[in-house]
Amino acid sequence: MTARVSTSLGQSSLSLETGALARQADGAVVVQQGGTVVLVTAVCSSAPLEKVGIVPLTCDYREKTYAAGKIPGGFFKREGRPTEKEILTARLMDRPIRPLLPKGFLHDLQVMAAVLSSDGEYDPDVLAVAGASCALRISSIPFPDALGAVRVGLVNHQFVVNPTYRQLSQSSIDLVVAGTRHGITMVEAGLKEVPEQQLVEAIAFGSQQLKTAIAMQEELTSKAGKPKNAGLQIHRPSDELIGLVRKLAVPELRHLNEPKKKAERHEAIAALLKALTEQLAAEDSATPGDVASAFEVVDREEARRTILERTTRIDGRAYTELRTITCEVGVLPRTHGSGLFTRGETQSLSVTTLGTSDDEQLIEALEGESYKRFMLHYNFPPFSVGEVRPLRGPGRREIGHGALAERALEPVIPPKDEFPYTIRVVSDILESNGSSSMATVCAGALSLMDAGVPIRASVSGVAMGLVKEASRVAILTDISGLEDHVGDMDFKVAGTRLGTTALQVDVKLPEGLDVELISTILAQAHPARMAVLDAMAKAIDRPRPQLSIYAPRITTLKINPERIRDVIGPGGRTIRKIIEETGATIDVEDDGSVSVASNDAEKSQRAIEIIRTLTEDVEVGKVYAAKVKRIMNFGAFCEILPGKEGLVHVSELSDKYVNKVEDVVKIGDEFRVKVIEIDEQGRINLSRKRAL
Repeated sequence: MTARVSTSLGQSSLSLETGALARQADGAVVVQQGGTVVLVTAVCSSAPLEKVGIVPLTCDYREKTYAAGKIPGGFFKREGRPTEKEILTARLMDRPIRPLLPKGFLHDLQVMAAVLSSDGEYDPDVLAVAGASCALRISSIPFPDALGAVRVGLVNHQFVVNPTYRQLSQSSIDLVVAGTRHGITMVEAGLKEVPEQQLVEAIAFGSQQLKTAIAMQEELTSKAGKPKNAGLQIHRPSDELIGLVRKLAVPELRHLNEPKKKAERHEAIAALLKALTEQLAAEDSATPGDVASAFEVVDREEARRTILERTTRIDGRAYTELRTITCEVGVLPRTHGSGLFTRGETQSLSVTTLGTSDDEQLIEALEGESYKRFMLHYNFPPFSVGEVRPLRGPGRREIGHGALAERALEPVIPPKDEFPYTIRVVSDILESNGSSSMATVCAGALSLMDAGVPIRASVSGVAMGLVKEASRVAILTDISGLEDHVGDMDFKVAGTRLGTTALQVDVKLPEGLDVELISTILAQAHPARMAVLDAMAKAIDRPRPQLSIYAPRITTLKINPERIRDVIGPGGRTIRKIIEETGATIDVEDDGSVSVASNDAEKSQRAIEIIRTLTEDVEVGKVYAAKVKRIMNFGAFCEILPGKEGLVHVSELSDKYVNKVEDVVKIGDEFRVKVIEIDEQGRINLSRKRAL
């Protein structure tokens, strides 16, 4: 049976439909806004898995190039590994869905979104999030609440729901809000130094718009929803085992929750769990997995109790206290710029490299091709947390953390016409105990200033946490890894002294957060961000006035676009000759911008002179170096610019009487001449005597 619901949202209609496509999936929904169509499916395995520590959920998002009427590039001409945009959208689907699934769910669960049609107007990512929720709601898979998702922009001082790409290009806010009817469960935002109060207003606007998307899902579920499968297994250790572990472990846990180093506490916790497992396996025939699950429950309870009742944190800090911060710049001798940011036991080494436009990244997306000149890449090696594991390519987490830090720094990157470099920042996490992405923002800003990139302002970031039990609430500034693990929220905010540039909020509470609490958290984060900026300013408070001696020097010229062919030459011969002669890198844009890059100032200047000579227009009254090409009885034809010749009449060869032209000059002679006239036919008349 096919069922469909629709409503008006923003500037177009939004519809949800089920029953026509992918009917063998447990749940399948087609989401459409404008001409953008996304198919989202949810499938759950019938057989349970072995006991696992996290919900076995996999979210995938793929963009079919046929959706935009395109054929994939490359040799194979088919979609390959997921792009960065696809990975980030899959994370966008996963993050708000995961907390709503029952804890201890043991069945493999896969949610897949495929963009079937793209009108180039609306980003399909929020449609994929809403479609994922709807596919789960109408299926037999346990999923308690409908989850809505909308994007918010600010256009002409007005908030806009699900803005188009064009509207977003004019917006200082790009905000995605996801949540249930109870509260907000996820926020993802890129901002152009937006004040906290305006950011709160945008979140509040988005939370109101969520209600429309949620109501649609509930209507479709009432029409076509399947009964929930009560036979799916959800594992939880027995109350008896939890009680026994609580009795045996709590005294030692309370001792371990006194201030300690991360490694010290980790080793002690591992030893305690090992002793409990051996004791309970012998006495009560409990499996190691059951004991570990029960111990995790008790450990979390005690950590949260310590924070709430002691009103200080497990590491001894006050709720609003930052860990010790140290900052260094110029730590690597041969890089273009480097910054080392250490906050407690979290450390990022970030390095900035400058390149030319040849180094820009080509982005092929459904909405069209574009070039990316600022890139930030984040690496999380296993030694940073004292682990041993094989090295692979960057995982989803690394790509997500890098994208967040890139988004935080991008608003302060100078435009290309002011700074014609391609910029790459690489963050290597050398130590990690919470908030490595915010450490990356800080270290990245340090390295950019060390490299001499004229960023508009320094950027810092801080991660906030939450422990909430009924009416008791603790908001934690600069959370550690343990506080992230046992807490109810991971709230990351970055920005300059003027405003915020990035926000990422993930809430573990099924009921989510209300706007008032989000406003309170942002207010508490503000002085912490300012304190981090103060610490960074002690190392470097503004970009260096000069680039590193190892960075390429780029000079940008502006020529008449009609003269581009003179620089390129037939088959590119002219530009290749300039490059071979000078060793400089030369990039020519369609608008007449010519970038010349070289580590050697003399070679760069030589290339610039050649290009100017090739593209210069002849001006009356200007003096040029001339070379005699032809001699006639009435004068000499001389080349003053490549391909540009003028006549020096016999009367203009000398201030004395000249009988024959050959008496004064011969072919190949070089001398200075002055342009005295360009007639209506474009003929150039020159004078040697007036240039003497």
